[in-house]
Amino acid sequence: MSTAGAGFRPLADRMRPRNLDEFIGQSHILGPAKPLRLAVAAGQLHSMLFWGPPGTGKTTLAHLLAAGSGAEFVALSAVLAGVKDVRQAVEVARRRQQVERRQTLLFVDEVHRFNKAQQDAFLPFVEDGTVLLVGATTENPSFELNNALLSRVRTYVLKRLSVEELVAVLHQALSDSERGLGAAGARIEAPQLMRIAQAADGDARRALSLLEIVFDLSSDEAAVSDTALAEVLSGGVRRFDKGGEAFYDQISALHKSMRGSSPDAALYWLARMLDGGCDPLYLARRVVRMASEDIGNADPRALTLALQAWDVQERLGSPEGELAIAQAVVYMACAAKSNAVYMAFKAATKDAVRHGSLEVPLHLRNAPTRLMKELDYGRQYRYAHDEPEGYAAGESYFPEEMQAAHYYRPVDRGLEQRIGEKLAHLRELDKRAARDNK
Repeated sequence: MSTAGAGFRPLADRMRPRNLDEFIGQSHILGPAKPLRLAVAAGQLHSMLFWGPPGTGKTTLAHLLAAGSGAEFVALSAVLAGVKDVRQAVEVARRRQQVERRQTLLFVDEVHRFNKAQQDAFLPFVEDGTVLLVGATTENPSFELNNALLSRVRTYVLKRLSVEELVAVLHQALSDSERGLGAAGARIEAPQLMRIAQAADGDARRALSLLEIVFDLSSDEAAVSDTALAEVLSGGVRRFDKGGEAFYDQISALHKSMRGSSPDAALYWLARMLDGGCDPLYLARRVVRMASEDIGNADPRALTLALQAWDVQERLGSPEGELAIAQAVVYMACAAKSNAVYMAFKAATKDAVRHGSLEVPLHLRNAPTRLMKELDYGRQYRYAHDEPEGYAAGESYFPEEMQAAHYYRPVDRGLEQRIGEKLAHLRELDKRAARDNK
């Protein structure tokens, strides 16, 4: 049942919804009494931004908005267009508005690819209504778009489609004899549709493409075979988008699951990132950071285990290294937690910057030469090993112009509980020494 030819259009393009009633998904903005549907029904369109993963209907919605409002649909790709193209499109829109009294909906796909100058070129024409700007982006607009442009558009967040919604999309294509696969000879079973929907990972375009390929491979069969389906679905990976929004969302979820002592959730997010193609060495490095930031001295073994997992990944590669990283993640999720070292280091860094280059006190300086000794370098230094309990009670190790600070405050969990008890005892010795020296 091959559909290739001079006039070939992919199934996903042929099945693009012709009205909002055919649109599946995004009920949080298109359902009854929801903001975007109300705006369309009232004919009160405004410049807007659609932010969401691929295959969630951003381009389709722009087409439907233009058709519903009677506006001329004009598309630009931020990958190919420059400032000149933007100005040309705006000039045509201006003439259309003046001569035909007709609005122009300017759709900019991948709008996050525009640089600052290109984004600024839109501002006056969006503001005066020359064009209705509808941008589409898969990236977080707060990172990628100018505040000036963001303030002139309303952002709608589009969500990945659920498995149930994707199955509905597939049924829509199967039941349409004119645009879809309703006239095709092969039959497909409900469990097979479910497998396609799961493999599409929230992407309607991908789901329809997979369905089309499966039917092409089964063109001479009475029913779609599981063998053909398995061949089409092999090698697919979940949504990951290295370096993009999904990437940072997932590493954040992994870190917070570990910090929250949920080994199962931490393992899930680790598996999700590996399944999506994340470099295991990147994950190993981040796990080392987690060990210091969220566990610290409550369980110093966590840092050792994290470093060993990194080493295993470098030495053995996959899959042995990934298992070692998983072991470290589970151990860390179950370990006692403390961010005391992390907070102490931040506070000490702040003081180092605020106080500037204070001199090292003379008693803390080395004196390897005669001149240094004559200048009192190292004089009156108290060697801790020669003091009772190996501690020079009352001694100060801070610059003379700076008051002693207590940055490190151990928590009452894990090994840090004992560390805290020891530090409390040493500070009591300092107080006694201060009283004795009065």
